[in-house]
Amino acid sequence: MSFKKIKEVIEDGDIVILYLNPNNMHPLEVKAKISNKKGKIIDNMFNTAYGALRVVSLIGQKYGSKVELTRGWAYVLQPTPELWTLILPHRTQIIYSPDISFIIHLMELRPGSIVIETGTGSGSLSHSLIRAIRPSGHLYTFDFHEQRVSIASTEFEKHGLNDFVTLKEKDVCLEGFGDELKHKVDAVFLDLPHPWLAIEHATVALKKTGGKLCFFSPCIEQVQRTCTKLICEGFIELHTYECLQREMNVQYKVLPILDLECLKQKVGIFYH
Repeated sequence: MSFKKIKEVIEDGDIVILYLNPNNMHPLEVKAKISNKKGKIIDNMFNTAYGALRVVSLIGQKYGSKVELTRGWAYVLQPTPELWTLILPHRTQIIYSPDISFIIHLMELRPGSIVIETGTGSGSLSHSLIRAIRPSGHLYTFDFHEQRVSIASTEFEKHGLNDFVTLKEKDVCLEGFGDELKHKVDAVFLDLPHPWLAIEHATVALKKTGGKLCFFSPCIEQVQRTCTKLICEGFIELHTYECLQREMNVQYKVLPILDLECLKQKVGIFYH
């Protein structure tokens, strides 16, 4: 349950991240025994390119510790939403940290906010939303796919986030968000193929004093159609953004020191 709060020491049942290098990280559940593919209970050993790790040996160690492997070492990190986004099992296409941070900023989320998210997908955005609104806020997240809902529910429970999230299997475009959320929500996020079909339901869910509606679309035609619907529903201050990220590499070069002493001396110029 190491997503729930900042911890110093690893405990039994925690989810940790085994960091080998920036492109090689693995989530591990710290427990002594696991079930293999044949259903047999065996010792929890995790194999890496640098040797095997007896996972239960992590209990009592501090987060950030360096652990020795047979042919190298690794670091044990406490999971964060940003790290989870990089290593989570992909059930759908996900939203990454540059877009996530911008979405949270635009929706003005803070502790205590009540938020709707559709659809849940792989849960990448969900973890960041929960961190932004806890401890007094709540996330209502919806997905129409039964298996995705089941897996996401298990992940939220393992990560200790059940107090901050309600997960429902529902096609919100057809059924809406439910009477229990009528005019109770501060912000609605739509990650749907046809977001314009859910806008009327979002209007009902947002507080009467107003709120934020944000949608994520990869196609400009989707954006155009959704914006047309938003205007028809009375939304104002519409903005469309594309969040681009550019990495800049720093390189060091050694330049020779020029001997400029000769310039201090007077030089005569003669013409013939």
